[in-house]
Amino acid sequence: MSSADSPAPRHANPAELRARAASLDDADALAAYTAHFVPGDDLAAYLDGNSLGRPVASVPAALDDFVRTEWSGRLIRGWDELWLTRPAELGDRIGAACLGAASGQTIVADSTSVLIFKLLRAAIAAQHAADPDRDELVMLSDEFPTDRFILERLADDHGLTVRWVDAPLDAGITPELAAASVGPRTIAALFSGVAYRSSWWADMPAVTAVVQAAGALVIWDCSHAVGSVPLELDAWGVDYAVGCSYKYLNGGPGAPAWAYVAARHHETLRNPIPGWLGAAAPFSMTEGYSPAPGVASLVSGTPPILNMVALEQMVRQIEKAGIAAIREKSIALTSYAIELVDVLIPAAVVSTPRDPARRGSHLTIDHPNSALAVERLWAQGVIPDFRHPSGVRIGLSPLSTSFVEVERGIRALAEALA
Repeated sequence: MSSADSPAPRHANPAELRARAASLDDADALAAYTAHFVPGDDLAAYLDGNSLGRPVASVPAALDDFVRTEWSGRLIRGWDELWLTRPAELGDRIGAACLGAASGQTIVADSTSVLIFKLLRAAIAAQHAADPDRDELVMLSDEFPTDRFILERLADDHGLTVRWVDAPLDAGITPELAAASVGPRTIAALFSGVAYRSSWWADMPAVTAVVQAAGALVIWDCSHAVGSVPLELDAWGVDYAVGCSYKYLNGGPGAPAWAYVAARHHETLRNPIPGWLGAAAPFSMTEGYSPAPGVASLVSGTPPILNMVALEQMVRQIEKAGIAAIREKSIALTSYAIELVDVLIPAAVVSTPRDPARRGSHLTIDHPNSALAVERLWAQGVIPDFRHPSGVRIGLSPLSTSFVEVERGIRALAEALA
């Protein structure tokens, strides 16, 4: 399947779009992967994979095996034999499969919120050590709430100024907006690789270069990007990145997040929450804190080993399918979804880039009846999500979503909105 396949006409007959869904599934090179996920008994269409991915079908057996073999079988011995190195090992696999990151730069630990705090605080410390006159943090005014809240709190705690950047509703950060917002006072900029509302996929290498040209550091929140678009953090010269693992990495509710720190920053990396398992010799129980080398120093407390089991099962699927093929299907799914919206919901506004090069794997449409429609759809087993004030987000996780499911879901959405 290729995103270059001839698209359906903008005003195609709905029956033709339904037939087109079946033909797209027939041509889908990744179609077999949809059977690798646990089906929902009452689901007619799951259109929220960008919020919480479906469980991989191998997860129940993997969890049972972990409990019986590693947990029960090895008990406390598991730490020395298996678990202490698992955050870095799984981080390296995420880095290789999804991030374009060489080994030793990605770690699985904590939640996205905690890791954003750690990376922002580390950036402030590193920049103040080099240039104490820098006193600004930069962020989009419509960024995800957690990112805004943490940045505001750190700015308040350290007497810094926040420079807010306004972007169009259907877009996100651009090199031009970044260039107009950073300067000699900028400590760091925190942006989303794929915007949570609009699905705008930023020109990450260009924005990174603009921020760094001003002497600032860039932190990318890749929560809506990892596992859905190909990232090349090393090649793009990214400083820091962070992302959750319960969306397109299907790690399950509360799954641990990951953080990336470029190797060139390891010497200056300072964890603001030092913990014993981020220490160089955690079992020596010595006085004073000496950090572990590299990105391992970001670890604070006990790693969430049990919660990594489901995440590892999805990483295996991504490794097998390949992020390039996943991206190709993502483009095809979202393009088909937009065609359906154009035909079936002409009153809706597509608040997501129509250019696939600038679009992640979800889309937002705005309609005045969105809130009530989503409430009704959930009762019918059709699951998109609502975003204030009038947005319906349709998240299409490439490995677990079929074209027939997309057609069924958006047809139901059209009826609910009407």
